[in-house]
Amino acid sequence: MSKLRHVIRAEQLVDPALLDELFNSASKLERDDKALKLEHPLRGRILATMFYEPSTRTRFSFEAAMQKLGGGVLTAENALDNSSASKGETIADTVRVVSGYADAIVLRHPQVGAAEMAAEASPVPIINAGDGAGEHPTQALIDVYTIRKELGRLEGLNIALVGDLKNGRTIHSLLPFLRNAPGVSLTLISPPQLRLPGKYVRMLQEADTRFAETTRLARVQPADVVYVTRVQRERFASEAEYDAVKDSYRIDLHVADSLKARSIILHALPRTTEISPEVDQDARAAYFRQARNGLYVRMALLNYLMS
Repeated sequence: MSKLRHVIRAEQLVDPALLDELFNSASKLERDDKALKLEHPLRGRILATMFYEPSTRTRFSFEAAMQKLGGGVLTAENALDNSSASKGETIADTVRVVSGYADAIVLRHPQVGAAEMAAEASPVPIINAGDGAGEHPTQALIDVYTIRKELGRLEGLNIALVGDLKNGRTIHSLLPFLRNAPGVSLTLISPPQLRLPGKYVRMLQEADTRFAETTRLARVQPADVVYVTRVQRERFASEAEYDAVKDSYRIDLHVADSLKARSIILHALPRTTEISPEVDQDARAAYFRQARNGLYVRMALLNYLMS
């Protein structure tokens, strides 16, 4: 496939050759970083991070990744209020301006499709860091890398997706990878109000991916991977609707102990009540390792797009 210019949707990243290139690069960058032998291939380049929604891991990991590669960073942490967006400037105009200062732009925005609009206007690479309840493709890349690093493969796994499957953009972005993996079986666990949207169900059906939908948390027991999602408070129209489902599931030590010894628990973070802190010390709790992997995967992606 031709080299990507922008990263807007997870579907752009599922090519096996591209995954191997990025994952091999991420592994090498991690080894070099730990050995204090990192080179600086992006010296003199600048990354702009424009975040119209809150972020900790995504923004910090992209900024740390760029600095470790030798580049510089321009950042707008609260761009909705602290940029010309507060004066009514459009995404397209903002991107046209910022692209004159930076060599790539990482964008998070509450509007589904905002990253695509930005890419249409931008002469420099746009990386979608989350567009509302739409997609978060680089998180999915990290998730697949983590699964392969922890379990050695993606193929043939039983994967349980738990929580807010309606609004969880990390889930939406992970599904294109899972539907392409031979032998994967999915268990979709959510309250009825937060079921996976129909377009993603149809995507799985068209790919003949095995999946089952349920409300029962006990169905996680056979899973090799338990991917837990936060109920997305910011996507609800009212506090009452959120309160009705916010505590639907909780992974505690009892649930963790019911899993296979070699299973892993993933979460893109931040968490609220859906994983008990007592689970953190369990060897199956891989979510902080997952967050750490994000640094090297994003380093690999920036190097791929900007070098």
